[in-house]
Amino acid sequence: MSQTHPLTTTAFELPGYRVTKSFGVVRGIIVRSRSIIGNFGASIQSIFGGNISLYTDLCERAREDTFNLMLTHAGQLGANAVIGVRYDATEIAPGITEVLCYGTAVFVEHAPE
Repeated sequence: MSQTHPLTTTAFELPGYRVTKSFGVVRGIIVRSRSIIGNFGASIQSIFGGNISLYTDLCERAREDTFNLMLTHAGQLGANAVIGVRYDATEIAPGITEVLCYGTAVFVEHAPE
């Protein structure tokens, strides 16, 4: 099961925290391809319609991997949070897809009440 980092958000601020330093854009990138066996299994699933779980699982793993790479990049810079998190995907060639997760690495502190 995918886990998320408590100090990441698609928003540009974290309620209860204030940004004290910005480190700029961080990213995680991965390029994945589908295997012949995976394509065959997905083709069988597509005959019956509905969710093609083999592709769903592949996409979820790629997103999770890029998210974790982005967090590693942020940590290497000294950040403890990432705001404005986004995903993007581009087909580089038939069956080969780049998945990108990016955001702004920041250092946050609890905001005074």
